[in-house]
Amino acid sequence: MSSEASDAKPYRGKPRTSLADRVYHLLYSRISNGDYAANGKLPTEAKLALEFDVSRPVLRAALERLRADGLVYSRQGAGSYVRSPRSKSLGFAKVETIADIQRCYEFRLTIETEAAFMAAERRNEAVMGEIQEALDLLDVATGSLTHREDADFAFHLAVTRAANNQYYEASMRALREHIHVGMKMHGQSLMSDAPKGLREVLAEHNAIFAAIRERRARDAREAMRQHIINSRDRLFGGQLIDLSL
Repeated sequence: MSSEASDAKPYRGKPRTSLADRVYHLLYSRISNGDYAANGKLPTEAKLALEFDVSRPVLRAALERLRADGLVYSRQGAGSYVRSPRSKSLGFAKVETIADIQRCYEFRLTIETEAAFMAAERRNEAVMGEIQEALDLLDVATGSLTHREDADFAFHLAVTRAANNQYYEASMRALREHIHVGMKMHGQSLMSDAPKGLREVLAEHNAIFAAIRERRARDAREAMRQHIINSRDRLFGGQLIDLSL
């Protein structure tokens, strides 16, 4: 993969998304990340509108999209609620040890790399907007010398959605808590080498996005593989645990 791809800048080629799109993607990410509990009530429209600095009509347009996607539902006079996942058949044991975190990275290498390959071949503009929104949040966080695990996970989840294969997305959702543990520790490790480490991570995400956008499937697979390996190695300091023991 060329150094040009590695240093790719956030994609700005298509028109900026509307305010309703932006709010939709932010709420979608929060729901996907579990920030709002299943069957839990969303904050009031007044509170969300104030938080996102948008009008009520803009917020309602975003909520309507979430309802159409089956992610939220309304109770007359009671507000909006997060819909429970349709299936809970897929699940993994909780992360209990450092070795479990390493195993999670190992498993991610088997699913996210192929998901990135397929995303480059199958992606559409709607899901590219989702990836872009997450990338924008990571960009802003990097400029503020912080790492946002929620935006990081939203980026990776959107890539699996772009693959248009529900098994990849379902696996990522089931792994959310496991991946979050590793991402949080990885983010903390980046603070010891900020801003260099944060910029490296952003560049890796940009390279994945660029390859998917340009339909370079093999490059997308390799960029995702290298990013996951780099994240793992930054976290473990290159000293992996012998999992055969």
